[in-house]
Amino acid sequence: MANKTTAEKLATIQKGYTLEGASIELGAAIVDGELHKEAQVRLPLAMMNRHGLVAGATGTGKTVTLHMMAEQLSAAGVPVFLADIKGDLSGLATAAAGSEKLAVRTESIGQAWQGRAFPVEFLALGGDGNGVPVRATVTSFGPILLSRIMELNDTQESSLQLVFYFADKNGLELIDLKDLRAVIQFLTSPEGKDQLEELGGLSKATAGVILRELVNLEAQGLEKFFGEPEFDTAELLRTAPDGRGVVTCLELPTLQTKPMLFSTFLMWLLADLFEDLPEAGDLDKPKLVFFLDEAHLLFNDASKAFLAAITTTVRLIRSKGVGIFFVTQTPKDVPADVLGQLANRVQHALRAFTPEDAKALKATVSTFPMSDYDLEETLTSAGIGEAVITVMNEKGAPTPVAHTRLRAPESVMGPSDEALVRSTVAASALLGKYGTAVDNPSAYEKLTGKTAAPTGPAAPGEPPVPGTGGHGAGVPDGGVPGGAADVDAEARRIEEEILGRPSSRPAPTRSSGRRAPVDRPRTTRQEPGDGTMGDLGGVLGGALGGGLKSMARSIGTQLGRELLRGVFGTSSRRRR
Repeated sequence: MANKTTAEKLATIQKGYTLEGASIELGAAIVDGELHKEAQVRLPLAMMNRHGLVAGATGTGKTVTLHMMAEQLSAAGVPVFLADIKGDLSGLATAAAGSEKLAVRTESIGQAWQGRAFPVEFLALGGDGNGVPVRATVTSFGPILLSRIMELNDTQESSLQLVFYFADKNGLELIDLKDLRAVIQFLTSPEGKDQLEELGGLSKATAGVILRELVNLEAQGLEKFFGEPEFDTAELLRTAPDGRGVVTCLELPTLQTKPMLFSTFLMWLLADLFEDLPEAGDLDKPKLVFFLDEAHLLFNDASKAFLAAITTTVRLIRSKGVGIFFVTQTPKDVPADVLGQLANRVQHALRAFTPEDAKALKATVSTFPMSDYDLEETLTSAGIGEAVITVMNEKGAPTPVAHTRLRAPESVMGPSDEALVRSTVAASALLGKYGTAVDNPSAYEKLTGKTAAPTGPAAPGEPPVPGTGGHGAGVPDGGVPGGAADVDAEARRIEEEILGRPSSRPAPTRSSGRRAPVDRPRTTRQEPGDGTMGDLGGVLGGALGGGLKSMARSIGTQLGRELLRGVFGTSSRRRR
């Protein structure tokens, strides 16, 4: 390494970043302290779905880097999703003005700079901001992600999954938090005593804990996020009339007070996309690129089940044409199983002011391939707007490590004028679809007998699935859903086969003396979680608790796959 000349090092970088297909231009290489604009550092567009990491200490330019990459992706026709935590990324909608200082920088790296604005769609969680409101139903969010927000332990999470199963089985639509609260209150009431006992693994005390946590969520104002119309994640895949990819910018003005909701919501988006998108294989360019800022929030105090679900999503969503870039301070913020999936690395400067900083620096250096740089020195001395880069080339091999001065964005590096943001939102085609909240009849109304409060006209789109009553909906007088006795028998058989012991489930009876609280609506379509397979999955969930996922993997058949509600337990009503 020390014996190489500057020319030899430069030649290595030039050869390593000479690409045939379309690429994202990142900047020019710095070798032995000198900037060489003839050595351009690039990221193949076709490799953006191999995921990536943008890391570095506070103030080193991470946000500007993802801003610059988002611009080029949009120009290439690739939709982009950004979480605007600091409010700076709205500047993508405004063309930047040139300056003498900027001209000197762009000329030095060989960038033909021109101020440009990009097509931006502004969203806001539950309307918390200027953007188009984004909502999700409780059913769609699922028990695993909801447990993450409420910080439930493993036992409480398993119990919440049983509550979701009970609601699914009995046609109790969980649209907002009051629906879930009503179901839990019913199960803990004298009227729901028998149903609570039938769930087996759900104790009244645990149900009370979950109920209190739901009240806490409502007290924090999170009820605005859960409801209808539910946001269709396919909206993230749009392109503008001129062919450029739409940059979806999610405003997060109150992130500091609700960090768990933010990080969990991002995983809901990915989980929903994962369930909806078809397999795509290798593409010339990705269908969508996500930039997940403050990525450490995803992993802090996360359960093993949650981390496993993230790892699975990151590993498998690549084949569906979606790229994910985690943005955080050090690679140590990302679990090893996830970090191993991130092929593209943009590492800004790190500081070594404390012993902990020094450990993080050594750990970061160890994750890079061998190079011609002294990476410890380079990473601690790199200036603002510089980064150490290695990416996956078109052949699937890592490129040479390159200390790089990064390109400048062509739109404003800061917030756009608020009047522009408001006018953009007012002109959005999404506002008419998602702007007005609706409250359709669901579990709360069915269990309490109350009617939904008027909320304005329903947004256009697929109508909600109405509840139905009467004996014709598939629940016999005995209170056991049609075919459930056969389902229970099959569930016990599979449990005994997998666990190698007699089933712990009691034999079902067709005459329990009580009817189910509501009748299950009859539908013409079926998906995992509905009908016989949905009942079987729920029955096994009650019998095996947290082992349901392991059991399904062990079966290794279509039956096993259909037992799962989704990677995160999600189940969008749009897929019903």
